[in-house]
Amino acid sequence: MALKKTFSKDKKRCSVTFIVEKDAAKDAQTINIAGDFNSWSSTETPLKKAKDGSFSVKLSLDADREYQFRYLIDGCRWENDWAADKYIPAPYSNAENSVVVTYTDK
Repeated sequence: MALKKTFSKDKKRCSVTFIVEKDAAKDAQTINIAGDFNSWSSTETPLKKAKDGSFSVKLSLDADREYQFRYLIDGCRWENDWAADKYIPAPYSNAENSVVVTYTDK
């Protein structure tokens, strides 16, 4: 899994590509991302499957924030991003959420 970030010229937005590599996706048919940026919708933000078996989605997020998220694989299995910037306890379960940080150095 991986996170790739690029900032807008004015540093107000951060384009984040969320990637689930083939090894992590295993034989997944669908992967969705749920998080602060989409009101934790498990269906609103699907990742697109590439020919190599990986999945990815690019989102434009506000800079200078932290966003919690998790992946939902095949509608039934929740996974964290192995390359997340950090992890924090989830408020409603005995699990952790992945966190992507969009801080700039301005």
